Amino acid sequence: MTTRIAIGLALLLVGGLWWDNAQNDGVATLFLLRQLADLIEWLAFWR
Repeated sequence: MTTRIAIGLALLLVGGLWWDNAQNDGVATLFLLRQLADLIEWLAFWR
């Protein structure tokens, strides 16, 4: 991955987080983080 691609992806991620916070009060981000926590817990069970 080149530096240009990494910076573009980082800007896309930050822009998405900003948009979610501005438009939805961070609801989608909170949902995704909760789902990620459930996935990590499920994976830890199978370890």
